[in-house]
Amino acid sequence: MPASVIHNDPPTIFARFTDGTSCTVRIRNSPNSKLAGDLLLGLADLVKPHGDLDAIRSVEGYTTAIRHMCNKLAEAGFHGSAADLTRGQLSQFWLGAEHPINEYKTRAMLRRLDDVHGLLKPDARALVDGRSYTIAHQRDRTPLSPYSEGEWARLTAACKQVVKRDFQGFKEAMAAAERGQDPHAGGWHVDNVRWAMANWGPAEAAPVVRWRPDHPSGLQEKHFPYAIARDTAVVFPNTSTVIAYRLLLGIYTGIVPDGLADLGLGDVDWAGDSTVLLDYVKGRTAPENLVLSARASRLLQQWLEHSAPGRRFAPDHLKDALWVRYSDITKGWITNPEDPEVLKVWVRRAGLLDDKGGELWLHRHRIRTTHGAMRDRRHWKGSRRSTIDPNRSPAVEGDNYLTLGTKAQREMVNDVIADAQMDMVRRAQPPMVLTQESVAALVRDYPAQVAALELTDEVLAELVGGQRDVFSASCGDQLSGLHGPKGKPCPARPWVCLACPLALFTPRHLPNLMRLRAFFSAMWQQMPAAEFMPLFGFYSQRLDAVLAPGVHFSPEALAEAAAQVGDTDDELPLRAEERTVR
Repeated sequence: MPASVIHNDPPTIFARFTDGTSCTVRIRNSPNSKLAGDLLLGLADLVKPHGDLDAIRSVEGYTTAIRHMCNKLAEAGFHGSAADLTRGQLSQFWLGAEHPINEYKTRAMLRRLDDVHGLLKPDARALVDGRSYTIAHQRDRTPLSPYSEGEWARLTAACKQVVKRDFQGFKEAMAAAERGQDPHAGGWHVDNVRWAMANWGPAEAAPVVRWRPDHPSGLQEKHFPYAIARDTAVVFPNTSTVIAYRLLLGIYTGIVPDGLADLGLGDVDWAGDSTVLLDYVKGRTAPENLVLSARASRLLQQWLEHSAPGRRFAPDHLKDALWVRYSDITKGWITNPEDPEVLKVWVRRAGLLDDKGGELWLHRHRIRTTHGAMRDRRHWKGSRRSTIDPNRSPAVEGDNYLTLGTKAQREMVNDVIADAQMDMVRRAQPPMVLTQESVAALVRDYPAQVAALELTDEVLAELVGGQRDVFSASCGDQLSGLHGPKGKPCPARPWVCLACPLALFTPRHLPNLMRLRAFFSAMWQQMPAAEFMPLFGFYSQRLDAVLAPGVHFSPEALAEAAAQVGDTDDELPLRAEERTVR
């Protein structure tokens, strides 16, 4: 059923999930109950069946983001509803977000709220749909490296061992169930326990449950004399068994973890007796399908046999889930993926170690990465030359197999190379700095640049007179197309002029150049060096060269210009995402 919101004090959301669990979350003591209630409306539509949220932890994470947003906006003096939010208030909140997840979750709730109820102002909705501010502050997203061949082999062997052991135990248990009979007539022993499990199901035949007088078995106040975890897991696959099957299927197929987790019986299409066409959804792209290999098809067929007895007792809405299983912990049927802590326990029990002797870090996305890497070199017997075919020399590989085939492709690559080379040449040229307001001085001191830019007397007069001023310099031709479409005004940011051959710096530009220096200083303080240098490093160094005391301008002129700087973002033409915290 869809999640529902109760607009009481406090505002409350109730959600029920596909695994049968539910949660009720109240936003207590919020300084802005109206905004909290609006955000809960957006959150309710993000929960299944309308959205993708399907776990208590996910909903609680979003309500934490709601509390954070209401508190921060209240501190800034905002106490209205979502309809009252302005672009500036949202920008201020997201720019100061302590964690990117807070921005991501509040954007998602506001977006869904406006989709369903249309409450946001047009400019606020445009900002919600725009680029995230805190993307640059997220952790380093270095692609996961594949497991080594040794780690991959140990992981595969551990999964095979668990699958083989549990399936063998299942077969023996089902054979025992066929030999057994109703415990009411035959008494309690192993075969009859198996019979009870197979015929009554794990919930009704649980040893720790005292039988009610009206129980179908007629057994009152009795206990099974066997262990619940052992007897249930041997007939009905538990989480440990499902982990092994799912990991092994990922090792064999390379399907993304979210694609594996959401598989249903309807996604398995048998093409003959031994070939399977598997349909799955890759969350970042679209539905995909894959013809499984023979070993993957056999594994999937074995799992369907292994899970068939338990599937009969699962709730109707879970019967079609591929990984449905009974949980001894929750005493119910579940399909959700395993959390990281459960995976750690599984790795510890399997005794899996990495190449350094430590506990193996099990990351399911890394399995897909390793599958691709191993597939590309599985016939090379572990050759280190994994970038080329060992049967060819590097020259042959590069000349015949790594080059672009069509003429259009080669021309495109050549254009990219030429643009990059020209950019390097432009960056190597010294800046044009005119220390006095004189056309004659420009023609005398920079004859090569004047000739290269084909500047006429009229253009020279406009450059020196200020008619061609931009924020930090005078521009020789804003329609040149150097940083954008030719014939259109230059879209470059103010600091890009520091590396542009069309820019001319004169004494009247000193205050704005000083403001740029203050901006770079603020950015340096709030950004890691690894992020600052690629974005602003070159421009900051060029600015230091232009403003070096005594090189182009006197210390007195620099001091007079610095006195005009208020050190605020309002002095610069910045976009919302470029503003600093100062």
